[in-house]
Amino acid sequence: MENKADQYFTQNPTSKSEEREIEYCILDKRIKFIVDNGVFSKAHVDIATNFMLNVLIKEKIHGDVLDLGCGYGTIGITLKKFFENIKVTMLDINERAIGLANKNVKINGLKDIVIKESDGFDIIKEDEKFDFVVTNPPIRAGKKVIYKMYEDSFNHLKKGGALYLVINKKHGAPSTKEFLTSLFGNCEVLDKKTGFNVIKCVKE
Repeated sequence: MENKADQYFTQNPTSKSEEREIEYCILDKRIKFIVDNGVFSKAHVDIATNFMLNVLIKEKIHGDVLDLGCGYGTIGITLKKFFENIKVTMLDINERAIGLANKNVKINGLKDIVIKESDGFDIIKEDEKFDFVVTNPPIRAGKKVIYKMYEDSFNHLKKGGALYLVINKKHGAPSTKEFLTSLFGNCEVLDKKTGFNVIKCVKE
């Protein structure tokens, strides 16, 4: 059984560090990532994130973008590759993931990316707002944690800004859509496949 201290949503993973490099291909982009034990999807970019990114690159992403629960940087770095003019902020509670995200920004030659260790939005100033918040929420952290992430995302979005997320039907997609509809007043499923739902909510 996996030790809780080794799960990706904890601050200090205790598993032995074994960094390695993987390559992620999406459309015409090839992106390198340094990964390690103790972080989410340590062997390859996970199916849900890949599915969401293939939807997101067709959207009109601009301005200030927050990658919430960034892990080693998959979402933020990929979006920056496709939308060069955006400014990306990446947050994660896992200090090992933050270290990897910093390395991955450098090896991919990117700028205008800010990476911070934070439990949710804790490090974000009350008046700091984003055009987009994107997340593959940490389901294992529990409903209380992820619903707070949604509420904080709403509070830190600019008017007209949007929250994007991916969630599996068996992990609570129906109840998530109900909660987000009550929070935002809208909830659109942009695409669905093999149980995964890519959801968009706009702050009107």
